[in-house]
Amino acid sequence: MLVVADGNVSYGSSRSIMSNNYIYNKNPDSSVSISKMDVIIPFSPDVPCDNNGQRMWWAFLASSMVTFFGGLFIILLWRTLKYLYTVCCHCNIKPKTKEKVINPGIIQADGTIKTDKDEPPPPASEVGWMTSVKDWAGVMISAQTLTGRVLVVLVFALSIGALGIYFIDSSDPIESCQNFYKDFTLQIDMAFNVFFLLYFGLRFIAANDKLWFWLEVNSVVDFFTVPPVFVSVYLNRSWLGLRFLRALRLIQFSEILQFLNILKTSNSIKLVNLCSIFISTWLTAAGFIHLVENSGDPWENFQNSQSLSYWECVYLLMVTMSTVGYGDVYAKTTLGRLFMVFFILGGLAMFASYVPEIIELIGNRKKYGGSYSAVNGRKHIVVCGHITLESVSNFLKDFLHKDRDDVNVEIVFLHNISPNLELEALFKRHFTQVEFYQGSVLNPHDLARVKIESADACLILANKYCPDPDAEDASNIMRVISIKNYHPKIRIITQMLQYHNKAHLLNIPSWNWREGDDAICLAELKAGFIAQSCLAQGLSTMLANLFSMRSFIKIEEDTWQKYYLEGVANEMYTEYLSNAFVGLSFPVICELCYVKLKLLLIAIEYKSETNESSILINPGNHVKMQEGTLGFFIASDAKEVKRAFYYCKACHDDITDPKRIKKCGCKRLEDEHPSTLSPKKKQRNGGMRNSPSCSPKMMRHDPLLVPGNEQIENMDVNVKRYDSTGMFHWCPSKEIEKVILTRSEASMTVLSGHVVVCIFGDVTSALVGLRNLVMPLRASNFHFHELKPIVFVGSLEYLRREWETLHNFPKVSILPGTPLSRADLRAVNINLCDMCVILSANQNNIDDASLQDKECILASLNIKSMQFDDSIGVLQANSQGFTPPGMDRSSPDNSPVHGLVRQASVTTGLHIPIITELVNDSNVQFLDQDDDDDPDTELYLTQPFACGTAFAVSVLDSLMSATYFNDNILTLIRTLVTGGATPELEALLAEENALRGGYSTPQTLANRDRCRVAQLALYDGPFADLGDGGCYGDLFCKALKTYNMLCFGIYRLRDAHIGAPSICTKRYVITNPPYEFELVPSDLIFCLMQFDHNAGQSRTSLSHSSHSSHSSSKKSSSVHSIPTANRQSRTKAREARDKQNATRMNRMGQEKKWFTDEADNAYPRNIQIKPMSTHMANQVNQYKSTSSLIPPIREVEDEC
Repeated sequence: MLVVADGNVSYGSSRSIMSNNYIYNKNPDSSVSISKMDVIIPFSPDVPCDNNGQRMWWAFLASSMVTFFGGLFIILLWRTLKYLYTVCCHCNIKPKTKEKVINPGIIQADGTIKTDKDEPPPPASEVGWMTSVKDWAGVMISAQTLTGRVLVVLVFALSIGALGIYFIDSSDPIESCQNFYKDFTLQIDMAFNVFFLLYFGLRFIAANDKLWFWLEVNSVVDFFTVPPVFVSVYLNRSWLGLRFLRALRLIQFSEILQFLNILKTSNSIKLVNLCSIFISTWLTAAGFIHLVENSGDPWENFQNSQSLSYWECVYLLMVTMSTVGYGDVYAKTTLGRLFMVFFILGGLAMFASYVPEIIELIGNRKKYGGSYSAVNGRKHIVVCGHITLESVSNFLKDFLHKDRDDVNVEIVFLHNISPNLELEALFKRHFTQVEFYQGSVLNPHDLARVKIESADACLILANKYCPDPDAEDASNIMRVISIKNYHPKIRIITQMLQYHNKAHLLNIPSWNWREGDDAICLAELKAGFIAQSCLAQGLSTMLANLFSMRSFIKIEEDTWQKYYLEGVANEMYTEYLSNAFVGLSFPVICELCYVKLKLLLIAIEYKSETNESSILINPGNHVKMQEGTLGFFIASDAKEVKRAFYYCKACHDDITDPKRIKKCGCKRLEDEHPSTLSPKKKQRNGGMRNSPSCSPKMMRHDPLLVPGNEQIENMDVNVKRYDSTGMFHWCPSKEIEKVILTRSEASMTVLSGHVVVCIFGDVTSALVGLRNLVMPLRASNFHFHELKPIVFVGSLEYLRREWETLHNFPKVSILPGTPLSRADLRAVNINLCDMCVILSANQNNIDDASLQDKECILASLNIKSMQFDDSIGVLQANSQGFTPPGMDRSSPDNSPVHGLVRQASVTTGLHIPIITELVNDSNVQFLDQDDDDDPDTELYLTQPFACGTAFAVSVLDSLMSATYFNDNILTLIRTLVTGGATPELEALLAEENALRGGYSTPQTLANRDRCRVAQLALYDGPFADLGDGGCYGDLFCKALKTYNMLCFGIYRLRDAHIGAPSICTKRYVITNPPYEFELVPSDLIFCLMQFDHNAGQSRTSLSHSSHSSHSSSKKSSSVHSIPTANRQSRTKAREARDKQNATRMNRMGQEKKWFTDEADNAYPRNIQIKPMSTHMANQVNQYKSTSSLIPPIREVEDEC
C-alpha cells in the first residue's frame, strides 16, 4: 500500500515504488487534470513505518561514514600518540648516551674496568602473541597456501553473489520497508556480509600499514556495503544505496584466475585485466546513476527523480562512454548530471584506450591455440620442425597414401608460426586426419597441449634448403632434447642435414635407437644414392621409387613411360613369413615367392642365438628360415604382401592365381601369432634391432664357400688394408699435396673406368660431406683392383676442408680447377669415366629458386656439348705400343665373352654417364633439351629422373613416413646405399671423425662377405640365350639357382620398345618386372651379387655395367700399360689358367667364374701418351699395384 500526503490510500503492490512524478502530467497541453502528490512513502502493513513519510537513507549512509571516518580517526590518533611516545623516548635516551661517553667504564675492586660490552647481551625477546596472530592472519589470506587460495576465491565468489542480489533488488524501490525474517534475499545478503566482516578483520590484522589498508578500494567497498545491512535489520527498512560498489571486486578477477592456474600467459592476463576494469567501472557508474536518478536531489526534496531501471542506466553509461548519446535516456537530477560531466571525461578516455586494446588482444589471440583431444582407439603423431606448404604437402602425400591401406593415425602439426592461407587450405582438405596447433616444442606447455606423452611418435622435419645446415641441425637437436626431457620414452624420428651432426644425438641419455629413435641424415643418404649410381647407373631412381608411395598410372600406349610407371607403382613392404617356409633356404623361398606369390623377397631379418637381429640382404643357401622371420618385399600393394604370411602349402600348393591366396583355417595361422601383424607397412617387431656389434651382414658357413688359401688375397695379417670394422678399404692418411694433380700431370695420366666428381664450392660453402660419397665406392666387398679411382674437380680451398674425412681412402685424387673448364674435364679423361657426378655446395644463397642449380645445370650442358676424338684409335696408333688392356679388340682376352662388355669409343659428351644433383625439382626441365617434360611435372615423372641422370634431395622426404611405419626400412636402405655403415662405425666416427685402420683378422675379413649391387649385360655371357626374346622370370630363376644372384630390375634403352635401331642411348629404369616380361639383348639387369672370393688375385671379376651411354660395362680397374712384347705370352698364360680354373670349379661344384682373369704376374701400369725412353719404360714396369691416378714420374705409394 502507498500512503499519500492527503491521507488517501492508494492500493497497489507493497513492493512497488512510484516516483514523485508518477501521477504528474508532464504534458502541459493535456486536458486531463491530475493532482500532484508531493511525497510518496513506501508502506507495508506488516512493518510499522514512519507515517510522516520521512526517509531513512541518511541512517544507512551515516553508518558507513561513521565507520570509515571513525576508524580513520582512531588510526591517525594512534599514530600520533605513537609518534609522540617515540619522540619522548628518544629525548630520554640522549642524556644516558652522553653519560656513557663520559664514564665509559666502572673500576672494579681488582682494578679492571667493567664496560657495557662486558655485560651479557639481553636474551632474545620471544615472539609476542600479536605477532603470532598477525602471521596466522597473513597465512589465512595469502594465496600462497591452499587455505589462503580457497579463502580468496570464496570471498570473490560471495562478492559476485552479493552483486547478483543487488541486481535482483534493483527492480525494487530504492528504499522500502521489509521484514528481515521474511525477506529471503536480505537474509542471504546478511550472511554474505557477516563473512565479509570476518574477512575484513583478518585483512586488518595481517596488514602492516593500517592506514593504507583503511584507504584500499576493497576496504572502502566493505565500509559502504557491510554496515548498511546491519542497519537495515535494525530499522526493518531496506535501502539499495551503495551496494553497487561490490562490482569493484571484479577488478581482482585476473588475480583469482591466476591463483587457479588458469591464466598463464601475459596476453591473457592483460586481456582479463582490461576487461575486468572496464566492466567493473561501467557497472559501478551505472549503479550510482541508478541511485541518484531514482532518489532525486536532496535539496529539491527528491522532487526531480525519475524511474530508471538499473539496466537502463547501464545502457545510458555505454552510449555516454562511446560519445554516441542518443538522448532517449538521460539524467535529470543535478547529482546525476554532475556525475556524468566527470564520468564522460574518464569514461571516454577509458573507452578510447581500453576497447581498442581489448579488440587487439582478442584479434591477436592464437587461432590455433587450444589443446589436442585424444580419440580412444586412434593413435596420433606430432610433426614439428620446418613446417611449410612444400614440406607438409610432400609428407601428407606419402603418409596418407591409399596404398598404405587404412592409416588410423591422426597427424598433429606443431609450429610457432601460424600457417598461411595455402597451408591452411591444405589442413582443411585433410581435416579428418590433420590438426594444427601454434606453439613450440621447446615449451613444455605446448608439448602438453599436443599430448606428446601419449603420442605414438614425434617426427621432426628439417629445412633442406637452409643456408646454414649446421644451425638447422642444432635447432632440431634442441627440439629432440626438449621432447626427450619432457617425455623420455617418446619415439623420435628426425631429419638431419649433416652427417657429422648425428653424433650429437648420441649425447642425449634417453636417445635409444633400439626403441625406434632414428635420425635420417639427408646428406648421407643423398651421397649414398649417388654413389650407388656410380656402380649401377639408374639405381638411385629405382631405390627412390621403392621407398616412396606412388600411385599406379596406367598408359595404354606402348611407350617407355608405360613400363617405367608400372615399376614405379612398386614399394617396399615388410611382412612375417608363413611357417610353411620354415627350414627352407633363402633362394628357395625367394623363387617360390616370385613365381607363385608374385612377390619379390630381397632380404630377411635374421635373429642370432643371442636374440640380436640383423638384416640379411640376399643371403646364400646356408641361411635357413626361422619361425617368425620378417621379410622385406617389393610389391605394388600392402595387401599383396599378406600372401607371404597366409601361404599354406597344404591349402595353397595347387593354386595358380595368387589373388586366391588368403587366410585359411589351418591351426598354425590362428590369431595367436606373436607379432604386430598389420596390412599396413608398419611392422614394429618385438626383437632387438641391429646392435652396434651386430652389423647387417651375411655370414657364410658353408665349407664349400669358405675361401681357401689359394682363393684369398695374399695379404699380410700385420698390414692394415681395411678399417677396424672390416667394412671399407683403408689406407694410412695422406697429405692432400700428395694427391693433387696439375692439369699437365692429369693429362699425362690416362684414366679409364674412374669416377669424376665435379664439385662447386668455395671456402665459405657448407660442407657436402664427400666422405658419404666415397665410402660406398670403397666398400670392402669390392676387391682392391675393382675399386674405381675417384677424381675430384673443384676448388682446392673447399676440398681442403673436406680432406680430413677423405685422407684414409685409397685411389682418390684432386684436380684443382672448375667443372666448367673443358680443359680440366679433358685432362681427367671425362670421356672414359664410368660416371660423372655433379654436386654443388653453393646452395641456398640465392633468393630465386630457379637459380640455385645454375652451376650444376651449366656443367651438365657443358659436358654434353663436348666432342672427343677416337681415343681408342689414338692409343692403338701409339708409337711406343702402349695400349690399355681391354681396348685392344684384336686380343682374345678383350673379346666380349662371358657377359663382359668392353668400352665403346665415346666421341660426344651426350654418351658420358652423368648424374646431376638438383636443389630445386623444377630445374630438371633444363637438363635435357630434347625431352618434352612439362615444367609442372612431378620429378619422378620426368625423363632425366627416370633415366637416373638427375637426383634431388626432395625424394628422401618419403623416408620419414616409411621409417615411422617400419623402423627396419631405414636400416635396410642404409645397408644398401652406404656400403655397410653400422652403429659401431657411427660411434667411432663420432669419437675420431676418421676411419681407424684395423688388422686383417678372420673376423674383419668375414665382414667383406656381403652382397653388392651390380648390372649385368644380356647380349653375351651366361644369359645371352635369354636376352633375345626370353622371359624375365626365366632369367630371375636361372640367376638365383645358378649364381645366387637376385635380379630386381632392368635398365633398358629408351627406344627399345620400337624394335628398330635407334641412335638414342638413354636408358630408363624398370622396377621388378613381371615374370612374363620380354627381354631384349641391350638390357642391363640390376642384381644383388654375392661376394666373389675367387676374384682376389684377378684383375677382372663379375663385370657390372655402369652407364647407359655405352650400352656396356667398363672395367673397374684403372688404365695401365703392358709392353707389346709380353702380349702373346699373356694370352697363352691366360688361356692355360682359364682351363685350370674351369677344371677346379667343376671339381668343387661351385659357381663358375664368368670372366677370364689376367695372369698372376700381370700388374697394373700407368700409360703415357708420349715417347718414352727404355730406362723410363723399365721404371714403369717395376711399379706394382700403383694407382693409375699418380703418373709414373712421381713417387708412387703402396696400394694400401
